[in-house]
Amino acid sequence: MTNSATTPSELLTIAVEVARDAADTAYRMRAEGVVVAATKSTVTDVVTAADRAVERQILDALAALRPDDSVLGEEYGEGAAGATRSGVRWIVDPIDGTVNYLYGLPHSAVSLAAEVDGVVVAGVVRNVSTGEQWTATAGGGAWRDGVRLRCSGEVDLGQALVGTGFGYDASRRAHQAQVVAGLIAHVRDIRRLGAAALDLCLVAEGRLDAYFEKGLAAWDLAAGGLVAAEAGVRVAGLAGRPPGPDLVVAAPPALFAPLHDRLAALDAAGGP
Repeated sequence: MTNSATTPSELLTIAVEVARDAADTAYRMRAEGVVVAATKSTVTDVVTAADRAVERQILDALAALRPDDSVLGEEYGEGAAGATRSGVRWIVDPIDGTVNYLYGLPHSAVSLAAEVDGVVVAGVVRNVSTGEQWTATAGGGAWRDGVRLRCSGEVDLGQALVGTGFGYDASRRAHQAQVVAGLIAHVRDIRRLGAAALDLCLVAEGRLDAYFEKGLAAWDLAAGGLVAAEAGVRVAGLAGRPPGPDLVVAAPPALFAPLHDRLAALDAAGGP
C-alpha cells in the first residue's frame, strides 16, 4: 500500500487490516492475563499494558504504510507517527471499553478512523472478543460483516432503548445519574454497556435506538460516529453544536428532536 492512497475506500482498506491485527493482539493479551499499567483521570480510569501495546502496534503499522500521515491516539497523543504532510490523520482508540476488557466482559473494541483535511472519511470498529466488525466510508454507507446497516425506524421516544455512558470523575457521575433519573421514565429503558464506539455501532444497526454521552474524546467518536451517520443516524451536540466532549446525541431523525429536547431540559451537557 502506498502513501498516495487517499480515497475513503483505500484508507478503509488500510484501517481494516491494521485494526484486525491490533484486535488479534488485544485478544491474545487478554487471554494471557491483563496487567494494569497506570491510571488516568481517576484511580478507576485504568490503562492496561494491552492499551499501550496495541496502540504502539497500530502506530508502527501506520508509520510503515503511510509515513506522511499523522496520528492522534488515546495513549500516545498527537503526531506519534510522522508529520502531517499528506492531509490525512488517523484517530486511534486501541481498546475502547478498557474496564470491560479488564473484567473480561465481551464489549471492547479497537477503533480506527481516517480523516482528510479534518473530516472523518473512513472508520472501522472491531470487537476484540467476538470479531464483529463495523465499517463505513463517507458517502459509502455503513456495514457490519458485509451487511449494509440502517438505523432503527422507531418514532416514539417512549418506546426507544437508549444507550449512555458515565465518566470516571465522581462529581460528573453524580450529574449524569441525575440526567438518567430524569430520562428513564420517558424511554423504554436505558443501557450502559461501557464502550462508546461499540454503542454508536449498535445504534447504526438498530440494536440500540439511540445513544447519548457527555465527555467523549475524538478517539471515542470518530469511527463509531461515522458508522452511525452513514446508517442514517443524526450525530450532533445540543442546540446546534457539533458532537464532542460537551455531549454527543446519536438518534434516528424521528427520535433526535424529542431526545435532544429532553436532554437539554435535563442539562445533560452541564455539570462537571
